[in-house]
Amino acid sequence: MDKLIIRGGKKLKGEVHISGAKNAALPIITATLLSHGSSTITSVPDLKDVSTIGKLLTYFGAQFSYKNGKALVNTERVKTPEAPYDLVRTMRASVLVLGPLLARFGKAKVSLPGGCAIGARPINLHLLGLEKMGADIKLESGYVLAKGKRLKGTSLYLDVPTVTGTENLMMAATLAKGTTLLENAAREPEVVDLARALMSMGAKIHGAGESIIEIEGVDDLKPLNYSVIPDRIEAGTFMTIAGITGGDITIKGCQREHLDATILKLEDAGLTFENVSDGIRVIGPSRPIASDVKTLPYPGFPTDMQAQFMALMSIADGASIITETVFENRFMHVAELRRMGADITVEGGTATVKGISKLKSAPLMATDLRASASLIVAALASRGETTINRLYHLDRGYEKMGKKLSGIGADIRRVKK
Repeated sequence: MDKLIIRGGKKLKGEVHISGAKNAALPIITATLLSHGSSTITSVPDLKDVSTIGKLLTYFGAQFSYKNGKALVNTERVKTPEAPYDLVRTMRASVLVLGPLLARFGKAKVSLPGGCAIGARPINLHLLGLEKMGADIKLESGYVLAKGKRLKGTSLYLDVPTVTGTENLMMAATLAKGTTLLENAAREPEVVDLARALMSMGAKIHGAGESIIEIEGVDDLKPLNYSVIPDRIEAGTFMTIAGITGGDITIKGCQREHLDATILKLEDAGLTFENVSDGIRVIGPSRPIASDVKTLPYPGFPTDMQAQFMALMSIADGASIITETVFENRFMHVAELRRMGADITVEGGTATVKGISKLKSAPLMATDLRASASLIVAALASRGETTINRLYHLDRGYEKMGKKLSGIGADIRRVKK
């Protein structure tokens, strides 16, 4: 298993180009199951999760290929609407095949999903919504068994604005008979991007990005040709890297409107931002300023940026309060930051971070995707040489992270154990 070795303390400077958004690419790839024929998706990041979803579609009978940011999917010969445990267990987004398979084939068998261990993240809202649309749902031996000849449009209220739940139900509703209303829907840019991709296939969707989405079912959808939005979490991660290293990084290809909450909080922490051609220039302070943050569904501060922000606050001037409201088990990076000398105490969903002047190097273990990013952020500002193990989490969500960091002056290398 590979590991990263980082020697921190350098002010990073230069340009970073942001990859396509993983959390948009995965549902858009699964959306190809709703059509018959060949689809082309560009700006797809080269990630382990993309490879996994490709293997899953291949298992169904689709043809899947990926090269240089382009995914080609042919769903003409899809025959097996079953997602086995061995393919689903490593990635929660695999559950997104449930809606498309049920809508197109009238049945689906999907293993309960896995992925990062950051909380229970149940799929009950997916299942309740599909049942209300007329599906017969059973749970047997760790699998969801769903049947329904043609789903029917209805009004659905989501108790929480779940992203994957919104996406699954929205995809299922595109081929349902009648109109479906999703109330308290997730508003994330990735949900909007999926809706736009579906509309390019002929779906009739109104209100994506708002709390109520209306989907008017159609008889069939055509293949798509679509380009994925930039990854706002990767962009935000590099912003915290500029902040913690006192660097000067120009982040190219990102969409600032997707980063409003992140930028506002980083400005509170002393970072400065300047709009440039096709990007944002981010300049870090000599030392960050302590700032409180509370994670919320979009357009609030993203839970996927909480760990990186905590790493930044670990060397801030003053004490900050970080409150996690989205996932109940998303402070696993705290123990590793403490190994670097960070002064962090946790009580329930709240962490108190008392900034210290300098972190120290240590051998570290990544526990989930965003935790791995936070450890890299911290290591880039630490004294000495830090080793980060279990990189498979990082490979699930960040494309060529080591290479991008080397390009802006980081002393970082990846070695095989």
